[in-house]
Amino acid sequence: MLSGHPVFAYVPAIDVERAREFYEQKVGLAPGVRTGPGYTFKFAEGTAFFLYPTPNAGGNRASCAFWMVPDVRAVVKDLKSRGIVFEEYDMPDMMPDNSIYTGGGASTAWFMDTEGNTMAIVQSLEG
Repeated sequence: MLSGHPVFAYVPAIDVERAREFYEQKVGLAPGVRTGPGYTFKFAEGTAFFLYPTPNAGGNRASCAFWMVPDVRAVVKDLKSRGIVFEEYDMPDMMPDNSIYTGGGASTAWFMDTEGNTMAIVQSLEG
């Protein structure tokens, strides 16, 4: 029943304005739309994320959300030029190549936002 509908992510922020500026200025997203106490950022195919205020931001140690892109290297290069710092992890059998890890059918790079949320950029290598 839910398979045919877009999915939206919730992205927690201690300081919503600081996080909004990060996503708009550093990441380069189109301006978010004020939605109640937070901001909605819209993406392709009817997807979006809602940046909302909470004192509990940054507590999740896993990826909060990810973007599927056709060329992870180009996106990482662009984001680095904007000042985004990518995370590097100690992963068995995987070494980063310019902050990009390849394995399991995908190439992935991770960065943290101003609120401690981990976001990912993913390129599928299958098909």
